[in-house]
Amino acid sequence: MAYKWSDDLLTGNKQIDTEHKELLNAINNLLDACSVGKGRTEVESTVKFLTSYTKTHFSHEEALQRKYNYPDYNNHKKEHTQFIETIEDIQRKLLSNGPSVILVGEVNSKVASWVIRHIKKEDVKVAKHIRENSK
Repeated sequence: MAYKWSDDLLTGNKQIDTEHKELLNAINNLLDACSVGKGRTEVESTVKFLTSYTKTHFSHEEALQRKYNYPDYNNHKKEHTQFIETIEDIQRKLLSNGPSVILVGEVNSKVASWVIRHIKKEDVKVAKHIRENSK
């Protein structure tokens, strides 16, 4: 199942929206690689990308939140930390067991759905706070 970018995912912050689009593309690449039985190396490289990329992206988001004194910063950061741990757990499973149908399901339930929910619910609130406090 591919995830498509839609207007309800827009935060209005160009850098964050661009990074969110790249993140969705990476998730789709991982799901595609797992679902067609492509080599372990390709799947591992996608997960490694996600591991690195989420840390970079989350640091950008968190810097903006600190700059604009986002009131729910601590909870937002906690969600980021938990997500990074989820990605690292999936990476460990890939290294131990290789790609599998079970892993594809885990990616769908723990990664892709989390990203969509997080953007729609949390990141949109951050973007609104930034817009309201940067006038």
